[in-house]
Amino acid sequence: MLTVDLNSDIGESFGVYQIGNDHELIKAVTSVNIACGYHAGDHNTMAQTVKISAHQGVQIGAHPGYQDVAGFGRRFIQTSLDDIYHMVVYQISALKGFCSLHQTALKHVKPHGALYNEAAINPEVASAIAQAVADCDASLILYGLSGSELVKAGQEKQLKVANEVFADRTYLSDGTLTPRHLGEKAMITNSKLAVAQVLTMIKEQKVKSIEGKWVPIKADTVCIHGDNEDAIRFGKELRRALAVEGVQVVPYSLR
Repeated sequence: MLTVDLNSDIGESFGVYQIGNDHELIKAVTSVNIACGYHAGDHNTMAQTVKISAHQGVQIGAHPGYQDVAGFGRRFIQTSLDDIYHMVVYQISALKGFCSLHQTALKHVKPHGALYNEAAINPEVASAIAQAVADCDASLILYGLSGSELVKAGQEKQLKVANEVFADRTYLSDGTLTPRHLGEKAMITNSKLAVAQVLTMIKEQKVKSIEGKWVPIKADTVCIHGDNEDAIRFGKELRRALAVEGVQVVPYSLR
């Protein structure tokens, strides 16, 4: 039987600013990536999000990013490899503390935004992130863009890795995500098209790029963006479609 994990980025509210409906979105996925205060989230949000995630029984992951609240972590920041290593260690450790507080386990790490995209193509950045994960806890699973440098770096550090694909994003012919600055070309807003893309990635292990080329891909986990206003509806729709196709949805840590 085919199996897949569904994950979503949550805990991205901070202070008086509310982003997404985490309580409802958690019910549609099997894993969550909780913001760690650098690109979004704060200590109160982290604590509350860990608590509700543990209660719901989903797999909890850390979602570290560049220190860029104004840009939501989607802007590339030129910095040293030591800085990247330390920022990832810091953010993983912060979330791990809240997991301990609520007597639940941190299971994985998935970088956010521009840090994620840079790690997908830059082997040095990928290695710094993978080393940070390994040094914090070698049992943590590293989530990375399918077939990317981050996945390769995790494997080199002997970490368990999950090849991630995206339900609502388009791809270039090199297997990377279409940059968001290209606007509508980067996103899939039609839920039927998004579901069809996911099913093709899972069942046929390929995705059609915006240039029309079929690109090989491995789908261990599928991301549903939590800041998408239709995320909850789409998550439920995707789960129904997967059930019809006989694809079992389970946390990646249980595979």
